[in-house]
Amino acid sequence: MNTVVSADGTAIAYSVTGSGPAVVFVDGALCHRAFGPGTAVAEQLAAHHTAYTYDRRGRGASGDTAPFAVEREIEDLAAVIEAAGGSARVIGVSSGAALALRAAASGVGISHIAVYEPPFSTEDGQRERFTAYLEDLDAALAEGRRSDAAARFMTFVGMPAGMVDQMRGAPVWPAFEAVAPTLAYDAAALGAKTGGSVPVEVLAEVAVPALVLDGGASPELLRAPAREVAAAVPGAEYRTLADQTHEVAADVLAPVLAEFFARPTV
Repeated sequence: MNTVVSADGTAIAYSVTGSGPAVVFVDGALCHRAFGPGTAVAEQLAAHHTAYTYDRRGRGASGDTAPFAVEREIEDLAAVIEAAGGSARVIGVSSGAALALRAAASGVGISHIAVYEPPFSTEDGQRERFTAYLEDLDAALAEGRRSDAAARFMTFVGMPAGMVDQMRGAPVWPAFEAVAPTLAYDAAALGAKTGGSVPVEVLAEVAVPALVLDGGASPELLRAPAREVAAAVPGAEYRTLADQTHEVAADVLAPVLAEFFARPTV
């Protein structure tokens, strides 16, 4: 494990594997290096890339410093990219894709950006659901009810309440509780004030090669945002990975990334 200090003094933990041009993986909600898809993707890319995985603030071995703002997470990613040599290819998944897109739009040293199923809202009903979820999440976190916050996220993404109740007693549940406060960070990256709408004006500022991916077996509520993001990012390529869901397989995702990341920046 390595650490880098972000602009506000927060220590961000990261791991490195492989050799070649740098690639940084940005996790989605509840995930970090010890719990999530990043390590498997990094291992797949390691033959031709130096792959960086890191714990977003408030997760794993990274610190956290109040007050939170999306800009702090962009600075965290910028610090990891600086540790990687000042420029990197970036892959973001789920809400990590939303963060990566905002970072690319801000001018952070990203040479290529690939995103998989950023879960923005594309319809009024989705925006209303997102706003209701955020209200419940904020209340639970303000009252220190981390378990309830994690449970509310699970139901928001479609898990039946009965299954969530069963999961509360599972050995993995404390890991969800530990990072529950960061669910608010993911909501902020998606756009807390807009109901999670696709940030078209922000995406128009992305000026690097972009690849937007979704899974052919994913529901329309995840595929529609991918199409809208691809339409909003100048020159972006949109591709569907056949038979994949939101939990995309590393051995399917990695070859597509490797081909895209090998393209020239011009």
